[in-house]
Amino acid sequence: MNTEKRASIVQEELMSLYGDPPIPLVHRDAYTLLVAVLLSAQCTDKRVNLVTPALFALASTPEEMARQDVEAVREIVRPCGLGKEGIRHREPQPHPGGKI
Repeated sequence: MNTEKRASIVQEELMSLYGDPPIPLVHRDAYTLLVAVLLSAQCTDKRVNLVTPALFALASTPEEMARQDVEAVREIVRPCGLGKEGIRHREPQPHPGGKI
């Protein structure tokens, strides 16, 4: 049995056991999900869901986020345990296919 066939069998088994579980993080698209997942590594999903509405009201795309004042972003994400050193302001990086 080749790797592709084994992977297909494993995927089918996982889907039969777990189906399509809901994502507990509130998000609108791939970018907002990615940011929420990164924040959830530092705190609870509940806390992330309290913080992200303000963050995404400030900037809901990578391009908008890159234009924000770092201190403004830090202040919003601070409740997630991300202080002065926990956040880095970066320009959006291109990705093949244009997706995050």
